[in-house]
Amino acid sequence: MKHFWAGLFAATIVSAAAVTDARAADFKPAILYDLGGKFDKSFNESAYHGAEKFKKDTGIAYRDLEISNAAQREQALRRFARDGNNPIISIGFAQAEALKAVAQDYPDTKFAIIDSEVDLPNVRSILFKEEEGSYLVGILAAMKSKSKEVGFVGGMDIPLISKFACGYKGGVKSVDKDAKVIENMTGTTGAAWNDPVRGGELAKAQIDQGADVIFHAAGGTGVGVLQAAADAGKLGIGVDSNQDGLFPGHVLTSMIKRVDNAVYQTFIDVKGDKWTSGVERLGLENDGVGYSVDEYNKDLITPEMKAAADKAKQDIIAGTIKVHDYTTDSACPY
Repeated sequence: MKHFWAGLFAATIVSAAAVTDARAADFKPAILYDLGGKFDKSFNESAYHGAEKFKKDTGIAYRDLEISNAAQREQALRRFARDGNNPIISIGFAQAEALKAVAQDYPDTKFAIIDSEVDLPNVRSILFKEEEGSYLVGILAAMKSKSKEVGFVGGMDIPLISKFACGYKGGVKSVDKDAKVIENMTGTTGAAWNDPVRGGELAKAQIDQGADVIFHAAGGTGVGVLQAAADAGKLGIGVDSNQDGLFPGHVLTSMIKRVDNAVYQTFIDVKGDKWTSGVERLGLENDGVGYSVDEYNKDLITPEMKAAADKAKQDIIAGTIKVHDYTTDSACPY
């Protein structure tokens, strides 16, 4: 009997080890960036930094791929799935249809998508409350502006980017209801995310109209916006990643969107067998969005400005301030 239990115990250990090895073999993370490129200094690059942090913390490598046209989205996702990558993260709303098609064909593979909702049992949809972070930088812009005119340059003209614009206007108007917000979108196709020349032109036109602080939500295009503001001696506001250091002294702040944390946590959850599907919404209450203060911009933000933004943050979390969500109601009230 003694030998029986010893043998059973040994067999159990071997079986458990086999399950662990099988899970490890199944864990081959991958990430697919969207148009604009991995090093767009903004949205895609934030995702890259999250993946890099995971690699540094765990020692586990990941696959990634940049696409150059829309047709490559589904092809790349299928290649990842066919090669056994798991989980697979799609960066950007534009990948939703491709991901849905592939996820249905690979039900045992775990997928995640940033900025869109795909209702499948093997997909985690990660959404952000961009309007909340944009409201805060709107407060900072209005308090910093001398002309009482500020600007916004969006990338692709879609509801998601109008969500940034509307929240920003809400913050501006909360400081000065008479302040003017000049708004432009770069284009209607994916090329709008990677056109810094056009971004610079739009920023210059807004500056000519009186804007002295310009917030962009335009991916790689936004680098041109920040450059134009710096060249004119005005202030820009970055987005997604911390862009304060791109033009030190000329970037008032950046509206941080923690895509890096979302990517990192998704990898960690799958690795630790804690992955869940469904929708996750990340806002001020869980540090999904915010604004940056660092060595590059600390002298631009006065204590009064920081106090106002921080109070608004707490009021938004508490529900005292309701920030309009353009994606649920396209009638922006500000």
